[in-house]
Amino acid sequence: MAQTVAKIAVAAATYWVDKPYDYLIPPELAEKAVPGVRVYVPFSHGNRRSEGIILAVSDGSEYEKLKAITAVLDEEPLLSREQIKLTLFMRERFFCTVYDAVKAMLPAGLWFDDEGRTKVQDKTVEMTRLCVSPEEASRYAAAKRRRAPQQAELLEQLCSFECLPSRDLLKHTGASRQSLTALCKAGFVELYKKETFRRPEIHLGDIEPLPVLNDEQQQAFTGINALAMSGKSGAALLFGVTGSGKTSVYIHLITEQLARGRSVILLVPEIALTPQMIQTFSSHFGDTVAVLHSSLSVGERYDEFKRVRSGKARLVIGTRSAVFAPADKLGLIIIDEEQEETYKSENSPRYNARDVAIYRCAQAGCLLLLGSATPDIVSMYKARQGNYSLFTLRGRYNDMQLPQVEIVDMKRELRRGNGTDISEKLREELEDNISRGEQSILFINRRGANKLISCGECGYTYKCPRCSVSLTYHSANRRLMCHYCGYSQWLDDSCPECGGELKHVGAGTQMIETELKELFPDTEVIRLDTDTVTAAGSHEALFERFRNEKIPIMVGTQMVTKGLNFENVTLVGVISADQSLYAGSFRAGERTFSLLTQVVGRSGRGSKPGRAIIQTFTPENETILQASRQDYEDFYESEIQLRRLRRDPPFADQFTVTVTGQEEDEVRRALDLLTHSLRQAAQQPPYRDMDLQILGPAPAPVVKINGSYRYRTMVLGRNERQLRQLLASFMREFAQRGENRRLHIYTDCNLMD
Repeated sequence: MAQTVAKIAVAAATYWVDKPYDYLIPPELAEKAVPGVRVYVPFSHGNRRSEGIILAVSDGSEYEKLKAITAVLDEEPLLSREQIKLTLFMRERFFCTVYDAVKAMLPAGLWFDDEGRTKVQDKTVEMTRLCVSPEEASRYAAAKRRRAPQQAELLEQLCSFECLPSRDLLKHTGASRQSLTALCKAGFVELYKKETFRRPEIHLGDIEPLPVLNDEQQQAFTGINALAMSGKSGAALLFGVTGSGKTSVYIHLITEQLARGRSVILLVPEIALTPQMIQTFSSHFGDTVAVLHSSLSVGERYDEFKRVRSGKARLVIGTRSAVFAPADKLGLIIIDEEQEETYKSENSPRYNARDVAIYRCAQAGCLLLLGSATPDIVSMYKARQGNYSLFTLRGRYNDMQLPQVEIVDMKRELRRGNGTDISEKLREELEDNISRGEQSILFINRRGANKLISCGECGYTYKCPRCSVSLTYHSANRRLMCHYCGYSQWLDDSCPECGGELKHVGAGTQMIETELKELFPDTEVIRLDTDTVTAAGSHEALFERFRNEKIPIMVGTQMVTKGLNFENVTLVGVISADQSLYAGSFRAGERTFSLLTQVVGRSGRGSKPGRAIIQTFTPENETILQASRQDYEDFYESEIQLRRLRRDPPFADQFTVTVTGQEEDEVRRALDLLTHSLRQAAQQPPYRDMDLQILGPAPAPVVKINGSYRYRTMVLGRNERQLRQLLASFMREFAQRGENRRLHIYTDCNLMD
């Protein structure tokens, strides 16, 4: 007699032993043990209990002695067959275990504690409803009016509404619980539990009509909608200057998909952008909108997940992880500001939301739409090569003009005796804006007060004891902090080495805020960075204050650079345009151009013309000049030529193999051996014809983080299965070697840092 066997992804399986394991399904669990449900299984030689998820069920196995499933944990499947396929795709594509992929797809509220209970339970509310006709209830109420007025009041209320939450019913009638119980015993009403959903606060008003499209928007919508309605998978790029009205095109496309019973996923790069996007889309699509991002409570995220899975919500708006939303009948995925690095996960599984979206669209036979004013160079290359369909919005909505941009040379400011971080030109423009009652946004991509504190006499610099970085000074609490591991310490009055005077080097948001308050003591300034938006919803509150109270100045990090639409903002200032230009990444130029273009685009989005001031120590830099002109085409042409010469994406992919450990020499020796073996393998068939290039090993840009050293080797080649399998085999062999037991290895493709 054939045995029923389940193929299971086991949570306790590490990457080098990860695979679908065969387990027997006991007859008593046969009905419940289906693909997509979680189970408990004995694992490894000690048979310790581990969570797992069933990937498939079959008759028989190639293995003779099989262990059996001990318990089924879910009443119904959590993952569909399509989602199970997605976990296997992620394992192969992103060098993770299957269960790592599963956990990325499920909300934290569904994970189990040590006692086998989920972290959050369904929320229910007690309801009261009539068990008799309203006529009979009215007659009984009339008869009870004198002797039991509370019972009469309860029945009369229920005659109007038939069913109400018990708590609300008692509150509005003023009746006691005993009166309600008496009616239950008499058989006139019954109590029951109704599931209710914990939802993030959304201010819903009247449903607004569809926005009117101009000719350019209409042309883009018509073309994209034809692709979305074709029933074929594909990708399109909507390239539109800042303020061109991409969101209006999105709304029309979503309307069409919902009308045909399809679901839509809309990704945004920052949590800070979701309130504005939610408000915009909820005003058109009401309660069918679901929100998924990490700032939600565990209960809210769990319930939004359930609303999507049940089909109650068919438009999902969220950050990176929302790409896994269990949306049925998927018709369209939109990735707004698609060039942003936040779509790439830095932890296992190290996925890029764009890659996951491409896979989901291919499986569902639907369209992926990428939108940006500064598209990723790879995306634009694919569009120009014909792999993506390209649609362009060249003008701002309602014929608004792009901001006038002026570059200020900060070297000249220093020669003139201005040692502050705010140029004379920017100060004058801020004064003008304040006098006119208009608002300004200042951008500097560094939080804290100063980049570092050093001694002017002996050169001593405060360093993090756990990371190879300088400590950043935060003036609000007079502490030095590490932005990598969180270490902090009090700032001394003088140099701890020689007693010399300490110098503050490099400005951050706190310092700029201080300088602004000194320049304009009677003017309110809002600061927006991760230090001021620690609480859930705090960024939304700050945006609302800025908008409604017309706060004159907002200074912030990249939270202020994209997606925000404030009609009264007519001036944008960039404090240090060079800051990201010389980072050790092939994306440094692209990132700088995007940041500058996006933040400049926050100005002049209403009826008033906008201006922008870009402060830099390298005013002749071509990337800064191109950003000041908002000239993406020129930037693209120069950047793509540079990447072709350097063999950067899209001309080759960069696989970064990283080894970490507590002992630096141990990390270096292990990676040296691995790199040597990789070079040997690259010379052998079938890899010899793949034009692989091995670079390294070398220390990571920040070599030590939280006591762990990081060294890297880079493999240049095409992101193809054969190369991924080669790297995976080396990773497994590395992890299985006894001498590497204290080390950790992982591989990432096209890092963002």
